[in-house]
Amino acid sequence: MTEAATTEVAVLLSIGRHPVSGRARRAATDAQALEMALSLRPQRLTAIHAGPAADAEALRDYLGMGLKRLTLLVLPEGADPVEPLIAHLRRLAPSLVLTGRQAEDGEGSGMLPYLIARGLEAAVVADVVRIGPSDAPASSASMTDLVQALPRGQRRALTVTGRLIATVHPSAPPARASAFGPARRGVIEPVAEPVTFEATADLFLSECEHRPWRPKPKLMRVKRGGSALDRLKAATESKSGKGQLLVNPTPEAGALAIYDSLVEQGMLP
Repeated sequence: MTEAATTEVAVLLSIGRHPVSGRARRAATDAQALEMALSLRPQRLTAIHAGPAADAEALRDYLGMGLKRLTLLVLPEGADPVEPLIAHLRRLAPSLVLTGRQAEDGEGSGMLPYLIARGLEAAVVADVVRIGPSDAPASSASMTDLVQALPRGQRRALTVTGRLIATVHPSAPPARASAFGPARRGVIEPVAEPVTFEATADLFLSECEHRPWRPKPKLMRVKRGGSALDRLKAATESKSGKGQLLVNPTPEAGALAIYDSLVEQGMLP
């Protein structure tokens, strides 16, 4: 990326959820997006979160990464953040907007970067792992060089011209740890009315059922060897003559007979 293209960078941040405790925290890929933005060292870096004012405490994990201040677009609980973010980004006019692939809480559809790109008439590139300086000797001021992650570990180099919305892949460089001191010293700026817009409720999200995520149970596979005829014979044949009748056996003899039967059925090695 050329030097002129890194002067204005915005990062969209969301609230994540710890997979075990469910505690509010920074989102993993959003933190990686902030790490990528900090590594670019732009002239102006704006971090933005749209949500209720109660999210302020969890946002301090981002301030602990080295941010001086963070803008909080205060919205009602359950409001759709797309239009407020588009309106705020139009006023800022950044050349690059970074964000994670998908939210860890709420709807989590992954559509927000694409909706914002459509509203800003900007290009969108998914699964970015690196944004570096341009190798072209005479590159344009609006050109952005980046590396995109592909399936099976492959990578693809791209050059984008104009305003860009980029989502960060989980294989991007990891985010730095959040320090307690900077997290307390950082400033969260609540903005109740950044621009003129009407905060509408997310109709899809309001009709959804909210519950903790749990992994689906896995079915156990039973190994069945042989042909279909062999399996049919095993299911229908009588196994007479293979049993053993014990009359008043000693405890040792009974235990040994049970052990031999379990070994024969393959339940013990």
